Amino acid sequence: MNPANAAFHRPSDDEILASGEYPLTRRDLNEIAAMIYSDAGIALNDSKASLVYSRLSKHIRNLGLGGFRAYCALVSSPEGAHERREMLSHLTTNFTRFFRENHHFEHLRDEVLPGLIARAKAGGRVRIWSAASSDGQEPYSIALTVFQAFPNVLDYDFKILATDIDPKILAIARQGAYDEQALETVSPTIRKQWFKEVEIGGRRKFQVDDRLKRLITYNELNLMSQWPFKGKFDVIFCRNVVIYFDEPTQMRIWSRFADLLPEGGYLYIGHSERVSGDAKAYFDNTGITTYRFVGKTGGRKP
Repeated sequence: MNPANAAFHRPSDDEILASGEYPLTRRDLNEIAAMIYSDAGIALNDSKASLVYSRLSKHIRNLGLGGFRAYCALVSSPEGAHERREMLSHLTTNFTRFFRENHHFEHLRDEVLPGLIARAKAGGRVRIWSAASSDGQEPYSIALTVFQAFPNVLDYDFKILATDIDPKILAIARQGAYDEQALETVSPTIRKQWFKEVEIGGRRKFQVDDRLKRLITYNELNLMSQWPFKGKFDVIFCRNVVIYFDEPTQMRIWSRFADLLPEGGYLYIGHSERVSGDAKAYFDNTGITTYRFVGKTGGRKP
């Protein structure tokens, strides 16, 4: 590029990246992206302009603001702390379904649970973490898999922790009531045994059995923050989340997961994700997006 023309080709902060009721400029997107990255580690670029516009424009209208400039000023101010959390809720993706990527649940049932059940029956402690639980369909799928293999699991020290950054989606998870469409991937046998048809707010829903709820503890947690865990987890599910982080953040997350797994513990990740960086030496890839922790001290086992 001719240096004399460099300024002409430099992207303008005032360039409109998405238009409609409220134009979204590059300056607006950059400010929103910086806040989301700081708060949640999520990386947004120009390609996400339409998504940001579609997720936030209606909310801006409901707030009675004049556009994205006023909105950015609000959410970046001390007075806008609540709205900044609302922005995170609007921009985080919560697509999920029961038994999504079912090979993980089959592996859990066939390869992992027999050993964990034996330990629990011998008086040991078992913990499974759903690290991005969304509206609860993943942790309830884990619980259903456990109950099918271990019907009296509630009599033992066997728990599932489910966490998510979004308190609104966690409220839905705790309620555990879903539209019939959400149960399309649940077998008729499981549906009949573990879900009860109810009416909530005039809508037909299917409520999970209270035994599933008793096995799961839901807590709000930002993966970018300090994790308040004292013990280790035998199994960690963190699927289709890290893909939204940049590479340095991904590598940091993989390493932090390694710190929380005992040797032989398992990590299940999303179909588009791969363990990367130094953490690759800590895990054996034993199946489709299924990783077994082999320890940090000696590197990869032969």
